[in-house]
Amino acid sequence: MPLPAEHPLASGLTVASPLVQAARGVRTPVRPVWFMRQAGRSLPEYRELRAGGDMLAACLNPAMAAEITLQPVRRHGVDAAVYFSDIVVPVLLAGVAVKIVPGKGPVFDEPVRTAADVARLPRLEPDALAPIAEAVALVVAELGQTPLVGFGGAPYTLASYLVEGGPSKEQLQTRALMHSDPATWAALLDWCADVTGAFLRAQVLAGASVVQLFDSWAGSLSRADYERSVLPHSKRALDAVADLGIPRIHFGVGTAHLLDLLPAAGADVVGVDWRVPLDEAARRLPGVVLQGNIDPALLFAPPEVLDRHVADVLRRGDAAPAHIVNLGHGVPPDTDPAVLTRLVDLVHRHDSVVE
Repeated sequence: MPLPAEHPLASGLTVASPLVQAARGVRTPVRPVWFMRQAGRSLPEYRELRAGGDMLAACLNPAMAAEITLQPVRRHGVDAAVYFSDIVVPVLLAGVAVKIVPGKGPVFDEPVRTAADVARLPRLEPDALAPIAEAVALVVAELGQTPLVGFGGAPYTLASYLVEGGPSKEQLQTRALMHSDPATWAALLDWCADVTGAFLRAQVLAGASVVQLFDSWAGSLSRADYERSVLPHSKRALDAVADLGIPRIHFGVGTAHLLDLLPAAGADVVGVDWRVPLDEAARRLPGVVLQGNIDPALLFAPPEVLDRHVADVLRRGDAAPAHIVNLGHGVPPDTDPAVLTRLVDLVHRHDSVVE
């Protein structure tokens, strides 16, 4: 299926943007930079707008979600916006009861742990995604030549929230289900892949130029478990937009032992966390565009320490066919926004000097 004629890629509006060019393997004169979780709690304008309101309600309010998405582009001068949402939004839109508890994260009223539980999961109806498409259209109308990155949670991370009933660092119940009932596990991950895939597709058709599949918890898996029981479902999620011809990014936390498997999910770009130097990642992933991987902890370090680290990341990123600068995880909520603004300028000036 072709993109709509008015889509920023179909019309040519974002085709020459540094992010899209880099994601397609083209080295640009100035390296593109954006930040995971750049929209949200680190910005005072976000806190003022939200003023204690419900997170999921904000995600489903098109005008508010669009404004929050645009805030870091205006403030920092990043090379992309990333759609403001949460990985559980498509689950909520499907009709599953979930709330976000401040300081904890998504919490489900009823964990999903049996074949009967999975069979009861509702289908995500296309009409339910209308608020998402509306918000994306509002954002794209303001961005002009700056691309929007669509966002979705990988099936394993989404499934772990459903099985555990909320956030879990070890996913013990999740991994137990994976091994004890493979058929139920596969059905659950297919459901998660389909709701995430529909969520990503709605964003793309409404104007997103790139998508990223985010896997917070994949690092807890063994290589064999990931390859056998998770990777096919991540591919199913990214396949939902494969026919639209847009660049696809796949990022997982703690996935050093899985890096070479991530392109098999359909990723054109692999995001790397701070644990693996980019030149080492490039050695393991020859010919693959990389994204990352500034250590978020160093946003709190003295400027000269951060500067040295950024210069090292950029130097190591030269080993990849192209490099999209990002953090090795999301922006911490107590980050000084001025540090991010300065970091964007530092990256842009570095490549200008090198060129």
